[in-house]
Amino acid sequence: MSVATTGRRPATADGRGRVLPRVTPAILLVLLALTGPYLAAHPLDKPVTAPFAPPGDGAPLGGDQLGRDVLSRLLHGGTALIGSALLVAFVVTLLAALIGCFAVLHPVVGRAVERTADVFILLPPVLGIMLIALAWPGGGRWAVISAATVLGIPYAVRVVAGAAAPLATAGYVEAALARGESVTYTATRELLPNLRGTVLALFGLRFVEAVYVISMAGFLQIGPQPPAADWALMIRENAPGILLNPWAVVAPSLTIALLAISVNLAATSLAPRSARKAVTTP
Repeated sequence: MSVATTGRRPATADGRGRVLPRVTPAILLVLLALTGPYLAAHPLDKPVTAPFAPPGDGAPLGGDQLGRDVLSRLLHGGTALIGSALLVAFVVTLLAALIGCFAVLHPVVGRAVERTADVFILLPPVLGIMLIALAWPGGGRWAVISAATVLGIPYAVRVVAGAAAPLATAGYVEAALARGESVTYTATRELLPNLRGTVLALFGLRFVEAVYVISMAGFLQIGPQPPAADWALMIRENAPGILLNPWAVVAPSLTIALLAISVNLAATSLAPRSARKAVTTP
């Protein structure tokens, strides 16, 4: 079967060679964050030096506000953030893919989903997080995860529905409906497999968005509380001593930025160009 017939370009060694360098940083950073607690030289909450001490004396990145090793707390703080962001991205992408496909096959459901999504998209993320945190006082990190999931679904649904709409009028979809297949079968067996690129690009975008939302909540002390080694919480706690030990603030800030950039770069390199444009174009 020719390339012109399938509409796809075959995977080449050159293509794989371009993708690998873009995926490797994200894989290494995630592995480092997941194994970080086992690599830390000091316990999470044990003071090992003076408050805001400069690098040295067994603390390569110096001490934080209580004299705890910044590097050890940095290695402890990545697992929860990455796990939370992955959970949010997976749930949002899964629900958005299912709802978006059902919406384009059922006009009444589609109009209801569109109106509801438009209302929730207008809600500022900070206000949504604060409302859910107030309604769930002891929720901690789970309240932030719930808020990020609820606030992320409307935009993701609009993206999937926009990508699925042209496919809903394709011949194989109309043939499936004409022979009496259910909407569930048509959505999951006919539409979703042809949206793999869009769903992959959407997952990467939702992961980055979840990292930012969870970090913002941590900076506002909504969710994880001291003495947790949360990267955003470290930035807030150590901001008063940034002139004494800048690494206590710069290190977690750079880590959050590197995580978001590397994962987004990996997701966009794996997704087809058309899918990247559909996800990033408003």
